[in-house]
Parts: sequence; structure tokens; C-alpha cells
Amino acid sequence: MIALLAAVAVAIIWWGHRNADAERSYQARVMARAAEWTGVLINMNSDNVEASLERLRDGTVGELNTGFDASIAPYRDVVKTLKSSTTGQVESVSIEAIHNNLNIAAGQRPPSPPTLPPELSSRTDTVIVVATSVSENAGGKPTTVRWNLRLGVSDVDGKQMISLLESLK
Repeated sequence: MIALLAAVAVAIIWWGHRNADAERSYQARVMARAAEWTGVLINMNSDNVEASLERLRDGTVGELNTGFDASIAPYRDVVKTLKSSTTGQVESVSIEAIHNNLNIAAGQRPPSPPTLPPELSSRTDTVIVVATSVSENAGGKPTTVRWNLRLGVSDVDGKQMISLLESLK
């Protein structure tokens, strides 16, 4: 009887560990995808602006993808006109978990971040990315830009795609 109870306890512990390990692995892939996408954004130059924008657009889904061209067109024009040269580096990436909503009744969960419809995405994780880039325009002095971004990373048929982009102050 003791051996059977021990075997059941080991099985439960192993199952829990395996699930936790799978979750950490998934979150690591989500953070890597957010960092990769942000890296393309913060290293955009007049020489690579079209290719960079295409990569960024191809990595988005939902409303962000639908309005991508309209929202990014002014940025494209500025990069090309100023002949900017930018180098950037991602400094920090983390999964955002919100635990500070004080208006929640006891036993209730905080509201989920905006997600894509279930038929489009099985899951959306919110990621905070902190990065720095240095831009230099033709004939201008270098300007440091600090990026504090909230990205929604959605699982679309097993592929992580960016579904939300917000600038944090």
C-alpha cells in the first residue's frame, strides 16, 4: 500500500514538473520571438527599411497586421528622408503578469489582456521589452532612443506572431 501511494505521489510530481517545464519552454520561445521582432524594429536604417518593414509585417497578425501599412508609413518616410543610421540592442524581455488590480473581488482573476479570437489564436502572452537604439541622421549628431514596449505574442497554428504593440511611458 505504501509503495502504491509513493508511486502515485511520484507520478503526480513528475506530471506537474513536466507541465511547468513545458510552460517555461513556451514562454522562453515567446520572449525570444518578441526580442527578435523588436530587434528588427530598433535596427531599421534607410538602407534596410523596406526589408525590415516587410519582416515586421510578416510577423504580425490581427488588427496590428491590418493597420500596419497606415501606421508605419510616416515612420518609413522619416527614415528614408533623414537617411538615418540606427543601431539598437534589446536590454530586457519579460512575460508580463498583472497582479495589481485592486478592484477585483476576492477569488476573481484579473482581466486578461486583449487577445485574438479563438479561431485565430490559441493563446496570447503579453511581453514587456526594454531596448535602446542610437540613431544618426545624415549630418546630425547621434540621438539615443529608449524603447519600452508591450507586445502581445499570439500562438497562430504553432507560430508565435505579434498581435499587439504598445509604447509604455
